[in-house]
Amino acid sequence: MDPPRDDATPAGASAEAKGPHHGGQVKASDDVIAFLSDIEPTELQRCVFSESLVTVSEAGRHLGRFRVSVELAHLAGRACVMLRAQSEGAIDDAPCGTTVTAFITTDLQVLEEELHQYVQLEGRRLDRRCHVVQREGQLMVHQVTTVGEDVMEESVSHPASEGLVTEGSSLLLLRLIALRRNLPEPLTFVSLDQGSHLVHVTFRGLGLQQMEVGGHLAEVFGVEKTLHGADGASSWRNYFLLDGHLASRQQVGSPVAMRRMPSPSPRQPEIIPLLWEEDMEMRSNFLGRKAELKTDHASYLRRHPEIRALMSDFLQFLLLRKPDDVYQFAREYFLSFASRRPPETSLTAPPPGTSINPL
Repeated sequence: MDPPRDDATPAGASAEAKGPHHGGQVKASDDVIAFLSDIEPTELQRCVFSESLVTVSEAGRHLGRFRVSVELAHLAGRACVMLRAQSEGAIDDAPCGTTVTAFITTDLQVLEEELHQYVQLEGRRLDRRCHVVQREGQLMVHQVTTVGEDVMEESVSHPASEGLVTEGSSLLLLRLIALRRNLPEPLTFVSLDQGSHLVHVTFRGLGLQQMEVGGHLAEVFGVEKTLHGADGASSWRNYFLLDGHLASRQQVGSPVAMRRMPSPSPRQPEIIPLLWEEDMEMRSNFLGRKAELKTDHASYLRRHPEIRALMSDFLQFLLLRKPDDVYQFAREYFLSFASRRPPETSLTAPPPGTSINPL
């Protein structure tokens, strides 16, 4: 997952993979369609786990973390897989991060995805948010890019064709390929570049190799992902343990790599922080409940206009007197209303069979 570029001008598609805005059409290869049709539910079940890697420099300096979790879920009544991924760290001492939450079908179609990327430079912040949702056979993409005080918005749509993978679904695809440990020929999918244009993305098997993982020598299976954009090709090499867990991930040419560290003790499992603001389902529930409470409160205030008058009188009296002890002043002010309250309006009703008369 890459941070947003300093140059926020959307990148077009390359000559190798022209998009509809260039007059061509980007399609996945035939073997991709066959690969997707062969995915079994048991394979997806094996992809359901969480993991965490450490981001390090060439000198071994700890720069941040990379976390991925996959779980079974439902979206709008449809069974799917929910993938959450988060990377945080620094590039040349500039804080940066990426968060993605995606709801993906069993054939790797993206139902909805939220992507957030940022880089905090000295004096300004680069921020990119991209929301992708599938509606009526179309993939609707809304992107907001912020560079300092400048905000740019763009909305496009593409056919939700087979073989189209996003940032989130490509991470799930990598797990599936790693678990099969067999990719004799490269697979060419369709993806989105940072300008939301259609481009080709290729997955190539690197075979089985020996690698030091967490202080021990282990057998790993490598998969190289190459995105063919307008600025040229960008490649990431991913190495997986035989159980599908990621052992190493690095962009070709980058001095920064993600490495698996020794597993934590079973008595002290790693707790992955929950960022509910980045979780589409939890954020939707929060906003729904917030709107429900707001409507309920507004309805109550309309039924009792005396509340506004009461609070307005109190605030005016408070500002006029300006007491040092506001709590004592409020107590004495509202105490005068206690004698006006009818007995039957008591907030605490007496137990059944109990006399109201204290004698």
